[in-house]
Amino acid sequence: MRPQHTSIRTFGVEEELLLVDAASLSPLPVGEWLAERSPHTTGGEHEFTTELQQEQVEVVSPPQTTLAEQVEAIRTGRALADKAVAEAGGRIVALPAAPGPVRPHVVPKERLERVRDHFGLTALETLTCGFHVHVQVHSREEGVAIIDRIRVWLPTLLALSANSPFWGGADSKFASYRYQVWTRWPTAGPTEFFDSVEAYDRLRSLLLATCVPLDVAMIHFDARLSAKHPTVEVRVADVCLKSEQAAVIAALVRALAETAARQWHAGVAPDPVSVPLLRAWSWWASFHGVDSELIDPATGTPAAARDVVQRLLEHVRPVLVEQGENGDVESVVAEILSGASGARRQREAYARHEEIYDVTADALVATHDNAWTPGG
Repeated sequence: MRPQHTSIRTFGVEEELLLVDAASLSPLPVGEWLAERSPHTTGGEHEFTTELQQEQVEVVSPPQTTLAEQVEAIRTGRALADKAVAEAGGRIVALPAAPGPVRPHVVPKERLERVRDHFGLTALETLTCGFHVHVQVHSREEGVAIIDRIRVWLPTLLALSANSPFWGGADSKFASYRYQVWTRWPTAGPTEFFDSVEAYDRLRSLLLATCVPLDVAMIHFDARLSAKHPTVEVRVADVCLKSEQAAVIAALVRALAETAARQWHAGVAPDPVSVPLLRAWSWWASFHGVDSELIDPATGTPAAARDVVQRLLEHVRPVLVEQGENGDVESVVAEILSGASGARRQREAYARHEEIYDVTADALVATHDNAWTPGG
């Protein structure tokens, strides 16, 4: 039995956010300009960084230890970015994909221009905003053990976060079309069962040797070891409309990681589900979200989304209870299941007048809605 670390794991988030014109709500290509404003507007606690396209920015929040802190960190990051981009006549909105037609502009940096040239239309068409959660690990061995044990639950997290039904001005019929666009990248998606750091590093080296990914940053696994921090980075989720939903997704990721680490320390083996099966589970979650059925990891067959999510909550409940987060997490998850998902809200906004503008306008309100309080 391996020694168990008992300290609470820190967790941090990175939100990719869409930049829109304050008047027209059309995508606004000022990402590089906004990232350069970061040192002057955030006071060092948050950071703005460029992504592939000028119409988006990534807001990196500092690591936190509680759900309440995480909600506040996300709200602060959104407010700082919104205030900064206002100088360029813009707003930030938590949409994983632009609902209407858009021709993105690649950020004019050498590496990103190489990405554009190397990947062609895939790069030119990719304007997607994901939600990345970093959870502290005590060793790379522990990190790989966590990745092996959480992989079967990542489709359920994707379904809970699903917030991108519109693409190019039309309803894609998917709850998370962002995930469909994102998995066009050759290294994106579920990973195989590793069982060791050596196997993880070997696959990463073999991928880099193909010269398909340009560098290690393009190893786009749904969950991976961070190349910069002692963390596991879970990258499967859509960016969420509401800050409390984002924070709860992050809390679930941390609880999954802690549960997995305890299983590893106790010698409990993971379920080595194959990558083709996990891809099918993720596709299903991307299509349906939480409005229908999900694949139950226990059986590998469809079951009511509410029941699968409940099994996820049961799986991590001991950790959530220990950390005093169970009530808040279950409350927000219940709201998502009862019709407050991002995908459902976008479709309801569109249905009022069948105008894409209304989708972005309503998402803007949700992005900056700070009414929810932990324990409330």
